[in-house]
Amino acid sequence: MHPRSLFSLAEHLERLSNDGDPLEFLTGTVEFERFRPLLTHGLGYSDGAKGGRPAFDPVAMFKVLVVQAQHNLSDARMEFMIRDRLSWMRFFGFDLGGAMPDENTIPHYRNRLTESGTLDALMQAFEQQLREEGCLAMGGQIVDATLVPAPKQRNTEDEKAAIKAGKSARQIWRGKPNKAQQKDVDARWTVKIGGKVRYRPDGTPLPQIATPVFGYETHISIDRRFGFIRKAAVTSAADSDGRQLQRVIGTANTVGDVWADSAYRSSENEAWLKANMLNSRIHRRKPKGRSMPEHLARVNAAKSAIRARLEHVFAHQKNRYGLFIRTIGIARARAKLTLANLAYNFNRLIFHERCAATG
Repeated sequence: MHPRSLFSLAEHLERLSNDGDPLEFLTGTVEFERFRPLLTHGLGYSDGAKGGRPAFDPVAMFKVLVVQAQHNLSDARMEFMIRDRLSWMRFFGFDLGGAMPDENTIPHYRNRLTESGTLDALMQAFEQQLREEGCLAMGGQIVDATLVPAPKQRNTEDEKAAIKAGKSARQIWRGKPNKAQQKDVDARWTVKIGGKVRYRPDGTPLPQIATPVFGYETHISIDRRFGFIRKAAVTSAADSDGRQLQRVIGTANTVGDVWADSAYRSSENEAWLKANMLNSRIHRRKPKGRSMPEHLARVNAAKSAIRARLEHVFAHQKNRYGLFIRTIGIARARAKLTLANLAYNFNRLIFHERCAATG
């Protein structure tokens, strides 16, 4: 490269920094080197004694997966964007004109981290950084779930019955390996009831629209004080929300209050919360065949004001990350959503540090 070109490149990157490159804020906020031992072990890196082409730096590839989750990019599109954006290249530590991961390399790294269970360990490692910086889980926990769509499947009635019976794609589509690879037997259909409330001319509300959704559901809990995602779980869209409560509740929160909507209220969950010295702030259900008593409506409204904080998390992930499952199977869906949760927590820490800096 011509010396003038090298100078121009450095000048261009300096201008990006002066304009407030968000990835530089991320680099200065998140201790990415903290993750290196976990990544090296999870990816199964050797010491290179056997030779072969050197693997990409594990921290660099983890950064690739985080940025990919933030922008909801396919592997092919991510390959292009890495080569196209200088700020991304600088963040990952790749040299202009040097080796960069392609659309086959990126899923290889993601699958290795998924299969080794490393992504969950990375969530815990970042939790340790939060504790060290004083962002303890405080003020109680807020729990909710949201649907994440996946590509719709077109199956016959017999194939649907086989999927519900728990058969694998290879068992259902014997002799058709290519077709079996493209079939997601973990995702399910459900009906989403909600959306903007519409009213009749006399002011009474119209029945809410029921929309069929195919895909998965992400269940998370955040702490009320700082708003970080502390625990998470992923299920098919058809699984009951209430069954996941015990999976996403932590016992280290400094306040033992748990907020959730009425889908999480059951005698089993209430008994479990009590046994773990947690105070239930779960919504009360409307009595069957009767209107909601006024005092319960007021209590639920007060709880909703607190629960609304978690809706901001889902809005951030859906609007900025464009959550959509492109992969096949719940293991890969879990990886996608875990990376989205990590990306959200990284952005949340930047938000808190900026607030602290401005007083």
